[in-house]
Amino acid sequence: MTTYRWPRACGLLLHPTSLPGPDGIGTLDGHLEQWLDFLAAAGQTYWQILPLVPTGYGDSPYAGLSAFAGNPLLIPSETLVELGLVARQRLHERPPFSEQSVDYGAVITWKQRLLAEAFERFVAAAPDAWRADFEAFCAAEADWLTDYALFRALKDAHGGRAWHTWPPELRDRKPAALEAARRNLSAAVASHQFQQWLFFRQWQRTREACHRRGIRIIGDAPIFVAYDSADVWANRELFKLDAEGRPTHVAGVPPDYFSATGQLWGNPLYRWQRMADDGFGWWLARMRHLFRLVDVVRLDHFRGFAACWTIPADAPTAATGRWVKTPGRKLFTAMRRAFGVLPIIAEDLGVITPDVVALRDAFGFPGMRVLQFAFGGDPNNQDLPHNYVPNAVVYTGTHDNDTTVGWYASRPGVGSTRDAEGIERERAFCRAYLNTNGAEIHWDFIRAAYASVAHTAIVPMQDVLGLGSEGRMNLPASERGNWSWRCRREDFTASAAKRLRELASLYGRLPGSSVSD
Repeated sequence: MTTYRWPRACGLLLHPTSLPGPDGIGTLDGHLEQWLDFLAAAGQTYWQILPLVPTGYGDSPYAGLSAFAGNPLLIPSETLVELGLVARQRLHERPPFSEQSVDYGAVITWKQRLLAEAFERFVAAAPDAWRADFEAFCAAEADWLTDYALFRALKDAHGGRAWHTWPPELRDRKPAALEAARRNLSAAVASHQFQQWLFFRQWQRTREACHRRGIRIIGDAPIFVAYDSADVWANRELFKLDAEGRPTHVAGVPPDYFSATGQLWGNPLYRWQRMADDGFGWWLARMRHLFRLVDVVRLDHFRGFAACWTIPADAPTAATGRWVKTPGRKLFTAMRRAFGVLPIIAEDLGVITPDVVALRDAFGFPGMRVLQFAFGGDPNNQDLPHNYVPNAVVYTGTHDNDTTVGWYASRPGVGSTRDAEGIERERAFCRAYLNTNGAEIHWDFIRAAYASVAHTAIVPMQDVLGLGSEGRMNLPASERGNWSWRCRREDFTASAAKRLRELASLYGRLPGSSVSD
């Protein structure tokens, strides 16, 4: 079996929404170039991102309105001006957005208004070459774009309500009703297609800018999709739904480090046998699409490809679920047959059983190690660096963790199930293991990750900056204040890049240093 050749390397985790810039949210503009220059100066090989999808209620990139579409909020307003689709004076009317966090409601209102104006100008005066490119894009992406654009137009027409509340003929996708909707909402459908055209043009330029600097992008594919998404509405037969389109069982995880009652995600579960019967066509299309956008894919909740925690849809918490086996081996065999080499990272956190390990190792996927999980047990803890294997990706923390400084200063009941005694025991073990007084605990973690035998080390940008819990990206099982953190223009400092590069050089992680076997 041919496997992906992993270099001994390092990278930084920063979602594009966290980039600085004037639009109230990070966008794919000039500040992105500044970020990429920082990555290159810091000796990084990888830029890891979260899912690029358009988000729904809660603004989570893990609950997107489509597994295929891009988030139009990432389109820079400056680009719309440069293309002649929006008057420059409109940018002077931009609201006074915060530079440190995303106010999604305000950003969405502003950006949707600009995109609507841009579409009107495009319809009225776009050059023939642009129209031809747009039409070619719509044709090439029709397998997902046609349903997605209609889904978004219908959702807008129904006040943003979830698709299962629409009139039954639209909910159930009756052909006559869909054809009438396409006619009546043709402008709105075309507008959403236009936004996707703009996004993918911009992302292609982003990927090219990365590759010019020798930077590879690690993308993220959640195993599940949101219930209120074009994917579920357009492919009901692939999900465990009742006759009216409501989930019968939903996804989550059992009680764990993050929550005493588990996490009730609410995503509908797949009808895996139905997917297997057609050769996993939906999954292959999804992964083919993603491999065109990124260089490596992190498969979120990898253990779900061996068995899923299945929760009755009416259950109040995730604690009443049960494990149900899934055909991951058949799926990855189909992927290998379709794509050959699979540059995939297995997010194998949580309750990991022998079947998950066997599935991961059968395809040569590296698993994950998280330093914040290393100090709660004894010297046999697999997250301690001396227990790593080379075929692994080590993180100081993930988007679901507190920052390293926040973790070190944590208190009982704040983002974890640990008590005061357990927290202090972890801190003491951490200090002894890393031979530190904790004054620069974030750099101690970075050094430990870089020094390990794991072929890849990834650090969230918040840990480079030494931020406390104010820099946390997401607190699992919470509904407010997530996904909004942003860095500032002045954070991409030469001193931070120099310090990272020195560590990358010291531990053989500079680009071109070596290749892991």
